Amino acid sequence: LLAVLFSCLCSATHTSNWAVLVSTSRFWFNYRHLANTLSLYRTVKRLGIPDSQIILMLPDDMACNPRNSFPGSVFNDKSRELDLYDDRDASSMGSGIEVDYRGYEVTVENFIRLLTDRWPESYPRSKRLMTDDRSNILIYMTGHGGNEFLKFQDAEEISSHDLADAFEQMWEKKRYCNTFDLDGWNVKTDLW
Repeated sequence: LLAVLFSCLCSATHTSNWAVLVSTSRFWFNYRHLANTLSLYRTVKRLGIPDSQIILMLPDDMACNPRNSFPGSVFNDKSRELDLYDDRDASSMGSGIEVDYRGYEVTVENFIRLLTDRWPESYPRSKRLMTDDRSNILIYMTGHGGNEFLKFQDAEEISSHDLADAFEQMWEKKRYCNTFDLDGWNVKTDLW
């Protein structure tokens, strides 16, 4: 699905492809959300999007969690064939995982600021979505949610209205040409 998406998006006249990958759930029992986000991270890197154009937001570090029976590793299924923290693919994908927002930086406010580029000029470029009117953006969010909302770290929620407003602001500021939005939260909702 992603290969088809990016081949379609790449055929249009555009300046760049970007990915915003967000896991919104903390704590060990939400391991799957972080693993799903890291799986998609590896996929978009394999498809050619460099780390400089991937914004990765992870609220917890499962690889270093004391409950992890395989310290320093995160797996995407019980066969443990693919370690999402393994650097064996470093030569083809760049080394390691580059997390842009971690822990308590993963908030609704920072996510909305990221999309709308409402940062002070001094804010690091590496933590910004430096897109224009010919950029394609893949946005993936996973966590717990309900009808028209997604929870961020069990402390706050983003609503479908918040997202619609952010996308409208992005469109007005000419921050994208195409977006492809994936959701992976537990309650199937209509956020858009």
